[in-house]
Amino acid sequence: MAKLSLQEQLLKSGLVSTGQARTAKSEKHKQTKQQQHNKVAVSDDLKAEAEKNRLERIERDRQLNQQRQQDEQRKHVAAQIRQLIEQNRLPQDKGLSGLSDESLAYHFIDGNKVKTIYVLPPVRDSLVAGQLALAKLGRSYEIVPIEIAEKIRSRDPSSVISLIADMNENKTQTDDPYANYQVPDDLMW
Repeated sequence: MAKLSLQEQLLKSGLVSTGQARTAKSEKHKQTKQQQHNKVAVSDDLKAEAEKNRLERIERDRQLNQQRQQDEQRKHVAAQIRQLIEQNRLPQDKGLSGLSDESLAYHFIDGNKVKTIYVLPPVRDSLVAGQLALAKLGRSYEIVPIEIAEKIRSRDPSSVISLIADMNENKTQTDDPYANYQVPDDLMW
């Protein structure tokens, strides 16, 4: 014996008419179609939101990678500068007590502060003449040849502290009322 559906059983028993059965069947069909349509719309919304989240994550990852690359580049440049300074620095006059009898003070400006290092007279003369320059290595200052200072400056301009060529350019560009008066090179302050 084949099982009859509930609708067929109700029709056979006479509790519902065929018109009522057809109406109920069409209503059920409409309801299932509406649910399918709503599920597709809901799934489209979920897909759109998931795609939006994926694109945001990709953009965030791209920005993080770019930041990491910039940090790596900065570290690489800092290592190059450190290597240039350490390989090409000239010895400073330190002596046993920090100063020798022959040491001369060389004053320079770093930011807003006047700093002093003690060097031998030939080194000081070379600094004044623009043949040597000062480069900043961490918290210390090192004396390097002018060619090396230019290489360092091309990588990071803030690492080169004292470069006479720059000072001469700055002096000619400003309207200095004392520009016609020459400052002696052996002036000690």
